[in-house]
Amino acid sequence: MLNKTIAAISTAKGKGGVAIIRISGDEALSVAKKMTKLRIDSPEPRKAYYCEILREGEIIDDGILTYFKAPASFTGEDVCEIACHGGLYVTQAVLESAFSAGAYPAGAGEFTKRAYVNGKLTLSRAEAIGQVIDAKTDSQLRLSSSQARGILSSRVDSIREKILDCISHAYATIDYPDEDISEAEISEINDCLDYVISSLDSLKKTYRTGRAVCEGIKTAIIGKPNAGKSSVYNMLLGEELAIVTDIAGTTRDVIEHTASVGGVTLNLADTAGIHETFDTVEKIGVERAKSKIESSELLLCVFDSSTTETDEDEFILECAKGKSAIAIINKTDKENKLSPDFMQKIDTGCQKTVFLSAKTSDGRDELAKVLSDMYNLGEIDLSSDAVIANARQFSSVSLAYDKACEAKDALILGQTPDIICFSLESALSELNMIDKREVSEEVVSAIFSRFCVGK
Repeated sequence: MLNKTIAAISTAKGKGGVAIIRISGDEALSVAKKMTKLRIDSPEPRKAYYCEILREGEIIDDGILTYFKAPASFTGEDVCEIACHGGLYVTQAVLESAFSAGAYPAGAGEFTKRAYVNGKLTLSRAEAIGQVIDAKTDSQLRLSSSQARGILSSRVDSIREKILDCISHAYATIDYPDEDISEAEISEINDCLDYVISSLDSLKKTYRTGRAVCEGIKTAIIGKPNAGKSSVYNMLLGEELAIVTDIAGTTRDVIEHTASVGGVTLNLADTAGIHETFDTVEKIGVERAKSKIESSELLLCVFDSSTTETDEDEFILECAKGKSAIAIINKTDKENKLSPDFMQKIDTGCQKTVFLSAKTSDGRDELAKVLSDMYNLGEIDLSSDAVIANARQFSSVSLAYDKACEAKDALILGQTPDIICFSLESALSELNMIDKREVSEEVVSAIFSRFCVGK
């Protein structure tokens, strides 16, 4: 497929002022010239030319043609981009004209995949481009933008170079088997290994932040009926999506949306109030709430400060055991009637406690700060620091770290240099999975299949 010239609409579907049809491959310019009427024979690269756009010889629109000559293009191939008017029908007609001129329909993410195959992008940068397109929050945009600029790739490359230094030092001793490794050489390899291990460990730890920003944290808002869970939910989302009334048991099912709070992406679930009930529908909602508690990584435990605590509040604290949990003392615009003993239980049972009024939004900033601190956003600059943002990258860094530690243990135990090199080469191979060509075709295809057609 990579030897075929492909075409697709690269702008979003829908009616707009301008649309762009992208064509990439050896025949890109030939295809573009067949489907347009230019006023010159040979367009210069990186210059925009007015043209009339043809379909079967008939003029259907006018637009702008820009030619990018390989390898100085996004894909590394000859690329032509034709800007036309952005009507639904006219855009599709221009694309069909490209097909009639010899281009083939592009697959999902195929332009970016070609850029990766042709060495124009590393795999992590290609993934980041997809994340830029999909970004829904400022934090996601900042992080994915930095990845797309190659900040993670540069950090990985620097660690790779250090691993290669370690390997070269160790192999130098293998070349002279009759000589013992000198103390200076052992010290040099040891220092090199310490740097690699420390760097991989630091990079590995960024995944908690990267995942919180990009993938989001499964979060359940729980509490007894009428504690204000839905009000908290609406406040965090910034819009009235859950029904709020003074009637206990209003929420009878799980409602889910995504919110960005303190830079952390929360995959929020508003749940039914947990209590004993004989209402069939409400009972189903309570069971679903309990199921959501089990599957969530973070709990926002909402307590009504305007009433004294109940057995249901005690049960909410039981649910928080073994989980990351933030206690939200809600309705602070009213008198606090929770007992000091119960407040002590809350402090013991939850990682953090936030006093909040969902009605007035007082305390929202404090909750945002707690979440930001919990996922280390204050320690990382998303725009300039190397951050691991997905499970694939985390797996590679973790395995590389383990292998580097194996090499260090072998050095301490006085093992032969070839054993040290074996562990280091394994570490290098794992790290190469982030950006290099050791990645299987199946993994590459899975990554690019998430992209839209035209990217």
